[in-house]
Amino acid sequence: MTLKKHIVFIFFVLACIVAKAQNQVETHAIIDSSSIRIGAQTKLNIYLNYDVSVHKKLDITWPIIEDTLKKGVEVVSISKIDTIIPDKNQPNSIRQHLQLTITSFDSGSYLIPPFKFVLNHDTANPLYTEPLQLLVNTIATDTALVKIKEIKPIYDEPFDWRWYLPYVYIGLAILAILFVCIVLFKKFYKKKTQEVIIEKPRIPAHLLALETLEKIKQEAIWKDNKTKEYYSSIADTVRLYIEERFGINALELTSDEIIRIFKSQIVDAESKSKLTQILTLADFVKFAKQIPIEAEHTLTLNNAFDFVKGTLREENTHPNSLEGELNNLN
Repeated sequence: MTLKKHIVFIFFVLACIVAKAQNQVETHAIIDSSSIRIGAQTKLNIYLNYDVSVHKKLDITWPIIEDTLKKGVEVVSISKIDTIIPDKNQPNSIRQHLQLTITSFDSGSYLIPPFKFVLNHDTANPLYTEPLQLLVNTIATDTALVKIKEIKPIYDEPFDWRWYLPYVYIGLAILAILFVCIVLFKKFYKKKTQEVIIEKPRIPAHLLALETLEKIKQEAIWKDNKTKEYYSSIADTVRLYIEERFGINALELTSDEIIRIFKSQIVDAESKSKLTQILTLADFVKFAKQIPIEAEHTLTLNNAFDFVKGTLREENTHPNSLEGELNNLN
């Protein structure tokens, strides 16, 4: 036997082995119902059987399933590929299974093409399942049973007042609730408005000022090196008294503005002089950081007492005149 014949013989043997091995792998496609009604669903099962003792390392490429198997046949769902041993007496026999749910919305007869499997990347020798036939039927209608009837007249439903009773009850309940709310509101509102608000008698400006000055005198905080606070409290007390007594916004005015207003014939000259001394010295201590002597501490406080007491004689002075002076300054 020549070398060429040996090579041909070896290829023949290998081809027979490959063919035998592929023949030991089976593929099948089975449809549950080959005839369905339009819009109904059926199951399509794909099987692959092989012997694991022969194919210890078998690389299987399953067919690619898209949304439609062919035009008119749609795939509703695809299951996972499961592997089982169908016969326990043959543990080497393996079966892989894939299930499709298919449907069709167009009547007719459809030929589902075979599904293609590729083993061990051998695209030259694929395996195919059987082709399947699917018949999709329409719903039969008997036109003889359909009769055209005349249009019925409008049905006049009789009036029944009992139908409106629930709405009447609801309306009465709402009116009752509103009536109770109005009565309660009037009762408590009237009671509230009838309550007499008793206000405490207002302390006269001069009494409040004298009480505050007396407290400043008793505390004498200038002895604790709080000279600035001492003069500020005296000046603020006098300013508040002027605001309450004469209607001047003295807490918002500068000392010069207050002195200019009091240059008119509102109070006596002595009171004007004492007011000028109080405000001027307080500004020097507050802004120029001047430190007065002890005698000036007593003099300033006494002038504040005298100014408050001295202006009590001017009870008939109308505050509007002072407000006019303030407007002239502005």
